[in-house]
Amino acid sequence: MNLGNFSVSLSVKNLEVSRAFYTKLGFKPGSGDGKTWQVMQNGTTTIGLFQGMFDRNMLTFNPGWDASKQKLDKFTDVRELQRELKRSGIEPTLLADESTTGPAHFMLADPDGNPILVDQHV
Repeated sequence: MNLGNFSVSLSVKNLEVSRAFYTKLGFKPGSGDGKTWQVMQNGTTTIGLFQGMFDRNMLTFNPGWDASKQKLDKFTDVRELQRELKRSGIEPTLLADESTTGPAHFMLADPDGNPILVDQHV
């Protein structure tokens, strides 16, 4: 199962302070509104900084994207990934609407309660 591009989404208290810290670690700002969220990139490593948007840090996968957020020619749609996980006994905590196409997302939690977002933008 290929879940797509991986990043860590961090719930931060102060976006400006966090962005400055990760910049010192070599990360460069990418997409984001710069006020409540910012995606930071260091080579193929991606982190998202989110102020006031999530209660906890989470793992994020983006089917259909490579590490540069470029659309892949071939990928497994988020709804098919959801069906595969359900068949294997993993029940998402938030479901993607399987009657739709294009962008969608679902969420699940690992055995320790860590949230995992599978978020397809294409």
